[in-house]
Amino acid sequence: MTDDKTNLPIRIAALYQFARFDDPAAIKPDLLAAMEKAGVRGTLLLAREGVNGTIAGSDEGIEAVLDHVRGLPGCAEIEVKESRAAIMPFHRTKVRLKKEIVTMGQPDLDPLDGVGTYVAPEDWNALISDPDTILIDTRNDYEAQIGSFEGAIDPETKSFREFPEWFRAKRAEIEAQGRSPRIAMFCTGGIRCEKSTAFARAEGVDEVYHLKGGILNYLEHVPEGDSLWRGECFVFDERVSVGHGLEVGEHSLCRACRRPLSVSDMAHEHYVEGVSCHRCHGERSEEQRARYAERQRQELLAEARGAEHVGRREDAEADG
Repeated sequence: MTDDKTNLPIRIAALYQFARFDDPAAIKPDLLAAMEKAGVRGTLLLAREGVNGTIAGSDEGIEAVLDHVRGLPGCAEIEVKESRAAIMPFHRTKVRLKKEIVTMGQPDLDPLDGVGTYVAPEDWNALISDPDTILIDTRNDYEAQIGSFEGAIDPETKSFREFPEWFRAKRAEIEAQGRSPRIAMFCTGGIRCEKSTAFARAEGVDEVYHLKGGILNYLEHVPEGDSLWRGECFVFDERVSVGHGLEVGEHSLCRACRRPLSVSDMAHEHYVEGVSCHRCHGERSEEQRARYAERQRQELLAEARGAEHVGRREDAEADG
């Protein structure tokens, strides 16, 4: 992290830990209270399989919440990815109960058993440059569209639930070519790969690797001149996208569908700030767009008053 970034006032912590919580609902009240007491915003997801989320606040506030999380069963060594921002990237403080902390639709899969082999960012280039390595981007289509690694396969999934079916079909295609798959997977912060690599191994694929700490860890530690990453990385907060060194990127967010938009996307005839973009215009009804337009009007009025609009759309769920 460069020196100028260390002076930014807001500390952002993206965290996840697969653990075994017998009663997530019993954990929720104290965790929410710890966040509120510390003045920390963002969303944390709790499920029987662990905790996941992104939070932001002061250094002291974030440290207080992380101390609380580390005290949860199995979370002493929780994975945390940190960055800084000039302004608060979240609007609310939430703890949500979920069936899965990252939804794959495979309820019997235990990521604590049989996860793939971790590969440090410094060793990632050598692995993915090997022509025998099949490199898979486990993120959703709109994320991969703004940036990915050279040579990566984009499954073009709309949600992570589609990944198992896609993977089974892709594996059959690879094996029909007489190849034994050696697979490397990556995602934003590492959490989806915990599940996707565990799934691949449960399906009988032995040689499975994933990028430790995800794309964000790679962009922070691998110099741009040595990097095989191309484009920007979508993130689930108000920064929208980041590049090498975790510098804030050039993309904006469609407030209707939460997809990233380039400068050229915002020049499209179907882009209306807060209402629609060229991707979601055909997915929404006139009634929905009218509601979005009114929400946008109320937000602008609140902004003019120096207030925060209480009806603002919730931040996207943590993912990774």
